[in-house]
Amino acid sequence: MAADPSAPCADAPPHRLRPHTRRQPWILTYHSVTNVRDDPYGITVTPERLGEQLSWLRSRGLRGVGVSELMRAHAAGRRGLVGLTFDDGYADFLHQALPVLHVHGCTATVFVLPGRPGGVNEWDPLGPRKPLLTHDEIRRIAAEGMEVGSHGLLHQDLTTLTDEELRHETRHSREVIGELTGTVPEGFCYPYGALDRRVSAAVGSAGYGYGCALVPGPLLSRFALPRTHISQADRGVRLWAKDLRHGLRHGAVPGAGARTVTPVWAGGSR
Repeated sequence: MAADPSAPCADAPPHRLRPHTRRQPWILTYHSVTNVRDDPYGITVTPERLGEQLSWLRSRGLRGVGVSELMRAHAAGRRGLVGLTFDDGYADFLHQALPVLHVHGCTATVFVLPGRPGGVNEWDPLGPRKPLLTHDEIRRIAAEGMEVGSHGLLHQDLTTLTDEELRHETRHSREVIGELTGTVPEGFCYPYGALDRRVSAAVGSAGYGYGCALVPGPLLSRFALPRTHISQADRGVRLWAKDLRHGLRHGAVPGAGARTVTPVWAGGSR
């Protein structure tokens, strides 16, 4: 594979790129794992690049796990773990990402859309259209040891919904996933990364143990955990720089919440 020009030091020795010390766990955000020839939103990595990224983490003493395991370990004072999340519940997770995770001894949290079983990503106007996990496939990834979390039912901007619609997206999606997998999910992920105080409160009221955002800003809490977007371009020094940025931005343990109702956006159209 040709060298990535955006990461000229991708093969720097691991001892030169040590993990950064932080109190806030590091959680990585993936979406689709397949070829990247048509990727207008920059949300796709190839299986080969995913393997390189997981190898890089392991070379630095970090193992990828689901967010629930990460948070339990962090609360117990155990380090050496990094959260891996896959948003939108793309069907390619089962055949492209899962084998790579197994090879590297990693697990992950997959945030699925139980209201669109076997559907496609209709919310992306530029496409390309990608199939989503069916209910049977959701059961399979849970049986393979992956954590299954909710991304809502239909991938909607929750800040625009009525209170009743918001309860349906959070509570009913949790119920459906629990029926499918036999375990009610602990985690929720906000579509588009958009949330406000009302939305994060609804996630807590629905019974979830945590919520994943992207850049939560003043809403930082266990119901608005920050994450780092990972793309095909990320190797070596780019990953190290993102780790450093996370440590600088989120050195403190998340607080109890924020007194604001302004929606917080991750940027872009995701």
